[in-house]
Amino acid sequence: MQQNANKFVYISIFAEGMKTNIEKYKGIHPGKIIDRELKKRKISQRAFANSIGIHGQTLNAIIKGRRSMTIEQSYKLEKELGYEEEFLIVLQAQYDYQEFKRKKENEKYSTRPDIRKILFWDVDFDKIEWGYKKDWIIKRIMERGSEYEKNEITRFYNLNDLDIEKYK
Repeated sequence: MQQNANKFVYISIFAEGMKTNIEKYKGIHPGKIIDRELKKRKISQRAFANSIGIHGQTLNAIIKGRRSMTIEQSYKLEKELGYEEEFLIVLQAQYDYQEFKRKKENEKYSTRPDIRKILFWDVDFDKIEWGYKKDWIIKRIMERGSEYEKNEITRFYNLNDLDIEKYK
């Protein structure tokens, strides 16, 4: 009985440690973490890929974020880099989920509101993700926009008075 209790405590501590690392890197493509680790160790992608049985082009695509890693690739990478089990694949799943969410949010807004581009001087106006960046956009318009633009953003996002108060 005591052995099972100790095992549970160990698993809980392990899960907490993993959660901390996951939270630290949440939203970052795992390829960036792998890239940083390889650079820190001064190991070339090609040599590393060959040593763990992954094609060099595949590893490069994962590192560049052009490809999601499989469970098998994640296992090999975690084992060789000394990461906790499931660390990279959980990050991959979180990243994929965020990308899916971003696409779904942006699908809701195929047009853009009639507002001045100058309000978004610090970003490429034509690449603004109107769904995914909704809160940031509304806040910016409420702080810097004209009355017309505030009314336009209210119409565009179908905001009610309670929603508008949240951004003031």
